[in-house]
Amino acid sequence: MEKWRIAARRLLTPRILLAHGGGGRETSDVIEKLVKALVPKELWKVEGGSGLDLLDDSATIPVGGKTIAVTIDSYTVDPIIFPGGDLGVLAASGTINDLLMAGAKPIAALDAVVAEEGLETETLARILDSMIKTFALNGVAIIGGDFKVVPKGNVDKMIITTAGIGVILKPIRDNNIKDGDKIIVSGYLGDHGAAILSARKAFGLNLEVKSDVKPLTDLMIPLIEKYGDYIHAAGDPTRGGLAMLLNDWASKNGVVIAIDETQVPVREEVRKYSEVLGIDPLSLASEGVAVLAVDKDVAGEVLDFMIKKGYENAKIIGEAKMPRDPRHKGIVISRTIVGGFRLIEPPSGEIVPRIC
Repeated sequence: MEKWRIAARRLLTPRILLAHGGGGRETSDVIEKLVKALVPKELWKVEGGSGLDLLDDSATIPVGGKTIAVTIDSYTVDPIIFPGGDLGVLAASGTINDLLMAGAKPIAALDAVVAEEGLETETLARILDSMIKTFALNGVAIIGGDFKVVPKGNVDKMIITTAGIGVILKPIRDNNIKDGDKIIVSGYLGDHGAAILSARKAFGLNLEVKSDVKPLTDLMIPLIEKYGDYIHAAGDPTRGGLAMLLNDWASKNGVVIAIDETQVPVREEVRKYSEVLGIDPLSLASEGVAVLAVDKDVAGEVLDFMIKKGYENAKIIGEAKMPRDPRHKGIVISRTIVGGFRLIEPPSGEIVPRIC
């Protein structure tokens, strides 16, 4: 039987579902059971770099004594203009942040835009302007791109794909978490996911909250320069939220990650909104938040540094531990607000489709 047929059958569904693009367990299945199964292992990375072997936010390539970080992502959101931002700033911020989380300084980007026939010209111009301004304000050159139009009904308004290039200042790889590392978040979680749901008027409910979408250059570059040797993992909790990111880290590093929900910064209105909708706020996307695993000996100092940089809602929310029982490797647990404990599993199903 052909290799591609075997890989397709591993997904256990005859057709691709919205959940496969939601950033949760089903997305991981597509990557692990389909993509990685079809790519020969010797092509997973460039020699001396990283790629499909680590599945970080950015891949790395050694070039002429330096290490280059590269990333690519497609952005599709409904609505394309939402409280606090639009598809343009979302695409630029996501690309910049993916490079930063690898310990890289972003230097250049390319974009490919697919627009639907009938899209208002002013809407296209507004979103492109938003993307260009975001890259420009962060010192990122826009060195090329592509533009296509498809017949009406073949895509929902607009999709932007961006590729980013950066130079590694201090390498940060998500498989480097150590026993005792503290988990730090830079601010409120779930604002983007909640804002998108509210903009769609989910269940007729409105929420006065804006997306947190923004580049984290002002925070991450100084952090990398001063504390890069002590940051053992970094990520932005986009699709799947904090829950998916921490489960990825726990699995990659064979550790238990324990957090305290009383320390996790979630706006009260976002928490209540999530409860009404039956959604775990830790599964909601953030587009302007950094999550770090930091050496326990400097975690307090790093937190103070972040707060002084203007990230006053930054918190240490938990730690990574090497479990005594190997059966516990790769799990995430949380002490709840009422004092009990719960297992935080990778999100599954259609958490919030078409969110970023």
